[in-house]
Amino acid sequence: MDTRGIDQMLSDLRSVSQAAQNKPVAATEQAAGGVNFADVLNNALKDVSAAQTEARGMAQSFSAGDPNVNLQDVMVDLQKASLSFQQMVQVRNRLVTAYQDIMNMPV
Repeated sequence: MDTRGIDQMLSDLRSVSQAAQNKPVAATEQAAGGVNFADVLNNALKDVSAAQTEARGMAQSFSAGDPNVNLQDVMVDLQKASLSFQQMVQVRNRLVTAYQDIMNMPV
């Protein structure tokens, strides 16, 4: 099972979280010239969408009786997609909270 996409997404989300909390970004990212927030967020959204699409496709294949797809893989992929979506929702909630905090600051 390939988990590189999820690991990359987690790494991207951690860097976004660190940037949102004004913590220093990891040295490897600083050496690369910084992180473009919009690109990181866009890539994370695409990864979540891809995970959901893949899980949905596996579930449909299993329902259709494909002998190459087993129930365990379907359930694991569905849970990964669910967790990645929940994590993205939490990032969105933090971004909204940060935006509201900034907007409520006195000028």
